[in-house]
Parts: sequence; structure tokens; C-alpha cells
Amino acid sequence: MPKIPKNTICLWFDKDAEAAARFYAETFPDTMVGAVHRAPSDFPSGKKGDVLTVEFTVAGIPCIGLNGGSTFKQSEAFSFQIATDDQQETDRYWNAIVGNGGQESVCGWCKDKWGVSWQITPRTLTEAMATGGEEAKRAFDAMMEMTKIDVAAIDAARRG
Repeated sequence: MPKIPKNTICLWFDKDAEAAARFYAETFPDTMVGAVHRAPSDFPSGKKGDVLTVEFTVAGIPCIGLNGGSTFKQSEAFSFQIATDDQQETDRYWNAIVGNGGQESVCGWCKDKWGVSWQITPRTLTEAMATGGEEAKRAFDAMMEMTKIDVAAIDAARRG
């Protein structure tokens, strides 16, 4: 039996935790679906034998998807932040999420079709913010005008 991680992110889904985990595994590197556990008896939002929890990782981070029903909804208070190296990688993740029933937001944020929020963040933006000063301000101001992050525009803003 595999060792259970000390800390695991638990994401509440209405009923599609397994579909979400499989989509994440198809989309992001170092992401996989592990064990799928079925309910041993009926529960408020399901029946005995329904998928109850799904163990998976997202970019190496251990997670559990819980099919808990419609009581609780996802919100932007939790998001996965995925660091990207270039525009091609940024576009690939953004387009996968938005193109699979998700929706665009602002400043590099989007939501997948299950309501989970994602920040698709090019490393150049993170580096600019860490640099501070006028470079960070220029990059931040440029980001504030964006939906999906434009790497070339951030790089131009960093240079002034």
C-alpha cells in the first residue's frame, strides 16, 4: 500500500472528481490519477458503489477529489498556480482549460469546467515581481490589462 502523504489538497466536486483528475493528467506534466475509491454505502449525494474519492497529483502536488455533491462550490479563494516557461506553454495550458468548457478571467486566471481556478503564470512575470521597483511596477501594470498573459508584452514592460 502506498504511503499516504502528510498533507494533501482536498478538492470538493459535485460528482465529476474522476473526470477532472483525468483531464488534469492529460493536460499537465507530473500529473497522474491514482486510486479511485467507491462509496461503501449510500451517502447524502450518492449511492453505494459511486466514485467517492479520487487520488491524483497536479504538477507533483498530491490531491484528493471528493464527490461531495452540490453543497459547496469552488471559488477563486483557492487556485492552482502553474509556472510556464514561454508563450507556447502558457497558451497550451490556457487553451486546454478554457477550451474544455472553462472560462477566461483576468491577469492570467481562468477556471476549468468544474469551477477550479488556475493561474497560468509565466516565470518572467514572477521574476519581474521578485525584482521589485520600477521593473515590477511596469510588469504589474501590463499584467493588469491582460486576460491570458502575453509573455512578449511582459518582457517589453520589464525592459521599460
